[in-house]
Amino acid sequence: MLDFEFQSPTKMILRRNAIELAGSEVKRYSDTVLLVHYGDDFIYKSGLRDRAVKALEDAGLKWFELPGVQPNPLMSLVYKGIDLCRENGIGFVLALGGGSVIDTSKAIAAGYYYDGDLWDCYLGKGTFDRALPVGTIMTIPATGSEGSNGSVITNDKTLQKRDIMSDVLRPVFTLMDPEMTFTLPRSQTVNGIVDMGSHVMERYFSPMEPVNDLTDRLAEAIMVSVMENGRKVLEKPDDYDARADLMVASVVAHNGLVGIGRFQDWASHCMGAPISGIYNVPHGRTLSVIIPAWMKYVYQDNIARFRQFAVRVMGVDPELDAAEAAAEGIKRLHAFYKEIGAPTTMAEIGITDRTRYEEMAKAACNGGTIGCMKALGEKDVMNIYELAEK
Repeated sequence: MLDFEFQSPTKMILRRNAIELAGSEVKRYSDTVLLVHYGDDFIYKSGLRDRAVKALEDAGLKWFELPGVQPNPLMSLVYKGIDLCRENGIGFVLALGGGSVIDTSKAIAAGYYYDGDLWDCYLGKGTFDRALPVGTIMTIPATGSEGSNGSVITNDKTLQKRDIMSDVLRPVFTLMDPEMTFTLPRSQTVNGIVDMGSHVMERYFSPMEPVNDLTDRLAEAIMVSVMENGRKVLEKPDDYDARADLMVASVVAHNGLVGIGRFQDWASHCMGAPISGIYNVPHGRTLSVIIPAWMKYVYQDNIARFRQFAVRVMGVDPELDAAEAAAEGIKRLHAFYKEIGAPTTMAEIGITDRTRYEEMAKAACNGGTIGCMKALGEKDVMNIYELAEK
């Protein structure tokens, strides 16, 4: 096991009507709060926005509002949020929504104290060590941003999709009510299942040395649980316990626990990010396309690791030859994505030609190589994009 430092200060509260606790939880940190959300019809017609506002007002908080977050959240809205917080001396940012809303809220929190253009931090040209506290009311289990130390934002002007990471960005609390997810569109549930599973895979698929048995088994349990409970909620959307399991899985899949003491890959996320940035494809849909193609491209460099995944996670016969078992595990993951209705080819996400592959590969590699299972350069990435056409 490699040396590591890990902290996860996020308070997780799972219960029916958890949204009612928003005011009392925020008040532990500030008397003023910015409520960030999508601003779409659902947030109003469902009553979620009004319920959140009532909780804040019942606690005697002065609240401000920033609607308008969209999938693949934009830097332009982050700038508006930073200005709003600074102009009104706001001391807390509350995210009502999924990963896009939470990532926007984290960016606003980081930008509040940053003296300069926050985008420089996303480009690696600036650093920060302070942020406003952030809390979340979780509506979509998917990205794990409600417990992670990262924020991913797209620059409207350049279409670059980049991230920042710091423990000061970890939300101080997340409120989880499984009933709030009963009416999620099927496509969002599917995207979430893929996304949270991918966060575990990016940490699990790393070189076998040094051996890290504990996090291997934690990761395997989460991946199996996500698939099993994913099937349950797609068959019965109001399955409270299965929805609860997915909400918890979303957090533990990406709060860093299953990555302690080990190398991490993240090549699939790097390859998916420019697809989202350029084509505005939801994050989870890029991953179900890229991950099987990436696996086919790299598995022979570490057959033992892919055999272990195949046997322990995908239920492949352990008596099979190692290479055969590894290949079968990849086939079964691909079949799972097809089963739940996730796209698995470039054409299914609207990419029918290769005109921007080179541009996306350059953005993915950012002047270097990506991944640790196999170091991938721009040519490798283009090959994987081509594999993802089939």
